[in-house]
Amino acid sequence: MLLTMLMMRTVTARLSLAVLGLAAFSVTMPAQQAAATGPPLAVRTATLDKGYLRQQYHFQLVSDGGITPLKWKLATGSLPPGLTLSEDGLITGAPTSTGHYAFVLAITDSGKPPRQLNYPLTMQVVAPMLLDWNPPAKINGQRIEGGLKVSNQTGLDFDLTVIVMAIAEDGRATAIGYQHFTLKPQTINFPIPFGENMPWGAYQINADAVAEVAATNTIYRARLVSNRRLRLIQGP
Repeated sequence: MLLTMLMMRTVTARLSLAVLGLAAFSVTMPAQQAAATGPPLAVRTATLDKGYLRQQYHFQLVSDGGITPLKWKLATGSLPPGLTLSEDGLITGAPTSTGHYAFVLAITDSGKPPRQLNYPLTMQVVAPMLLDWNPPAKINGQRIEGGLKVSNQTGLDFDLTVIVMAIAEDGRATAIGYQHFTLKPQTINFPIPFGENMPWGAYQINADAVAEVAATNTIYRARLVSNRRLRLIQGP
């Protein structure tokens, strides 16, 4: 009788330990399943494309690692005005100001716990075409003459037309300079002289440049207007 009771107690103890073990297993398994981190987060975008003033911009950031879905956001600094960043890492818009911009982007995964990586980037926004006097128009005897400088800051050829007009007080316009040529990519401060003998009178000088980019079906325009009239005095 005593032996039988001892055997029953031993069996009961073993069953209790087994039940406790299953309970512990059922508690630890969800915790192990919840801990999901995946491979390390990494950003594969080394640099951003240059942006052009008031031109549409579209750039997809690239990353790998972590647990999807991944979400991007601006951590510190500011994107160029006119651009926005979506959660899927797409930068779009049309920049409204030129300059050099530095900022930090953050990418966060869906792990448990989530992991975040901060990544600094810079972006430059430039005007596609620049036009300026070089030097400003002046009077030389009975001649109005001067020069322009034009820059192609893009990576594509410009089919460029430049015309300089002298506008008399009565509204009569006379061309005193004309150029039509291909301006190569990344050409800075290309000189364009102009000049013409003119009748006596007062003139305002205007310069217009039109660049056509066949590859993108884009047209860029720039205009200069002299801030004073040039007066040719009738000789004796």
